[in-house]
Amino acid sequence: MKKIILFFLLALSAFPMRADEGMWFLMFIERLNHRDMEKMGLQLTADEIYSINHHSLKDAIVQFNGGCTAEIVSKDGLVLTNHHCGYDAIAELSTAEQNYLKNGFWAKDRKSEMKPSSLFVRFFVRMDDVSKRILSKLNDKMTEAERDKAIAAEIALIEKENNEGGKYTVSVRSFFQGNEFYYFVYQDYKDVRLVGTPPESVGKFGGDTDNWEWPRHTGDFSMFRVYADKDGNPADYSDKNVPLQPKHYLPVSLKGVQENDFAMILGYPGRTNRWMPAGGIEQNVKFAYPAWVEGAKTGMDNMKKYMDQDATIRLMYASKYASTANYWKNRQGMIDALSKFGTAKTKAAQEAKFDKWANKPENKAKYGNVITNINKFYGMTNEKARHDNYLQQLLRTSSYGTIARGIGKQFEAYAKADAKDRAEMKPDMVLMIDEFFKEVYIPAEKDILAAQLHLYATKSTGYKIAPMVETLGAANNNDFKTYVTSAFELSMFSSPERMKAFLEVPNAAMVTGDPLYTLSNDLLTHLAAKSDDIAKAQNDYGAAFRNLVDGLRVSKMAPIKYPDANSTLRLTYGKVRALPADKRNDAKINNYTTMEGMIKKYKAGDEEFDLPARLMELNKKKDYGQYADKAGYMPINFLTDNDITGGNSGSPVLNGKGELIGIAFDGNIEAMAGDVIFDPKLQRTINVDIRYVLWIIDKYAGAKHIVDEMTIVK
Repeated sequence: MKKIILFFLLALSAFPMRADEGMWFLMFIERLNHRDMEKMGLQLTADEIYSINHHSLKDAIVQFNGGCTAEIVSKDGLVLTNHHCGYDAIAELSTAEQNYLKNGFWAKDRKSEMKPSSLFVRFFVRMDDVSKRILSKLNDKMTEAERDKAIAAEIALIEKENNEGGKYTVSVRSFFQGNEFYYFVYQDYKDVRLVGTPPESVGKFGGDTDNWEWPRHTGDFSMFRVYADKDGNPADYSDKNVPLQPKHYLPVSLKGVQENDFAMILGYPGRTNRWMPAGGIEQNVKFAYPAWVEGAKTGMDNMKKYMDQDATIRLMYASKYASTANYWKNRQGMIDALSKFGTAKTKAAQEAKFDKWANKPENKAKYGNVITNINKFYGMTNEKARHDNYLQQLLRTSSYGTIARGIGKQFEAYAKADAKDRAEMKPDMVLMIDEFFKEVYIPAEKDILAAQLHLYATKSTGYKIAPMVETLGAANNNDFKTYVTSAFELSMFSSPERMKAFLEVPNAAMVTGDPLYTLSNDLLTHLAAKSDDIAKAQNDYGAAFRNLVDGLRVSKMAPIKYPDANSTLRLTYGKVRALPADKRNDAKINNYTTMEGMIKKYKAGDEEFDLPARLMELNKKKDYGQYADKAGYMPINFLTDNDITGGNSGSPVLNGKGELIGIAFDGNIEAMAGDVIFDPKLQRTINVDIRYVLWIIDKYAGAKHIVDEMTIVK
């Protein structure tokens, strides 16, 4: 272990880099980053950031519901995250009559806080290096499947050794493409309740138009509370549970930000691909992402026409639409940015240099075929990548695309069970049916499925499509409306009444023979299938990519020295940093936005740019309370140059003292290639100024009792 860490440190010292690039492990902060951070303005010790022996910043940072980040901001377990991170929970708790997404919600007391059906936060306890242990079980003669099996077996042992009888969740993750391994210990709390959320006109101000754009004026935040049993342990929801008393919570600063102020972010970045080969970038830009964009837009268009007709339908599809729209714009931005900056060409030049080193006599045995095998794999799978992305967008936007994998399998199991087991299963089956139809509107589902089948059948021309779709398309000139209408008329999955009737007289053949089940099964089976040639190329690619990363590090040609993000806790640090002057922003320096700038965007009744009347009135009176900047304006958002990605949504932005100054919620579209390559000139993180958050809670919502719960630093 010591040798691995020493090599990591030596490699880093040989390659100086900008301090604002990188997503760093907390356990290495003292050795790798602390000195640079102090020079930039950090006033905390490394032990105050990460410690396993006493409370530290890491104890106030949680992973929120598996896909975002959040922070604890009071001694009673109050949680801040993004509005878009809490969106599912808020939508679930809303009805057409009590629409908390549209109108907002603020709990007047603890008893008024609301529990969504499924929501959890994950606390990080500790991590450690198990690279030597796992790598000792592997050898170069193994296939990738054999290697994966050996790794999985050792991971199972490590997880069992560290979970303390189920008290903790333990996750072993690979880094540097399988060249290093670390385990992470977490504790999950499942009783998490909604405390407050601004109306959608604040939390999503700017909508899709402003998404990924600067200047920005979005109050992207929501608030929850973590509950535990009387001893502070995780517990299922109960009215006997009490607010969690956290090991650490963040003080909140009202001092505001200035250009070049130190800023650090702790969070759970989801996925970066900074080590991706040139062929992978080329495949995404020319094949995968264009299909993703077109498929997502097709799904969105067919959701939207029904969402605009009825408030109940809008709530049904609000979360799915928002998620689809977010990635639709992201992927188009990725295409544009990666093309503009010639990222694939830059990577190809690096790989050509590496290939020369790899084919030197002393390196050839291990590294000689690396680039050849990588490029062979991408050449064989370019058209498949296009095909898979069209099909995946069908499955993501149609509730019936995956029915064979979800509800269908449950119905098969129910039909095959004996009478006793069915009696036990039945209540859960009824609940599952009811939950499914809370997010399904049949006319919309028909149109989504028919449109996506047409797109898939007509655009996935370079790779063989699913057999059933091919047959149906040939018979109907790729017009799937008639077939889809007929399938829904015949399918038991098209109504809750039919599905519940099945529970009374179950028959497995009725499930597997159902037209919607049959179609879904055909799509899923085809997506998972691959030829022997592609399977072999994929095996060779796995080994080649791992050796590429290893060789780049050994040869000291590696363009970066930190591991890709993979939803594990990381720290990134940088500064408050402006973009070039922009006439669209009324701010004196283009690193923040103001309420006056937001008001200028206001469009009465507009879905994206409407604003609450009360907010407009308060602004007219300049009733900003203690939350105004010392220059007199009301701040909304600000920019830093931190290195973040998806999953960092909701992450705390902290000053040098570890005080909360903002909440990260977006990046700028000019740097959309950031998941693949960091651009120090353009890359920015867009954050909600914490003063705007507090102003909304206190002055706009009249929920000062929530602000009073926090430790405010003036």
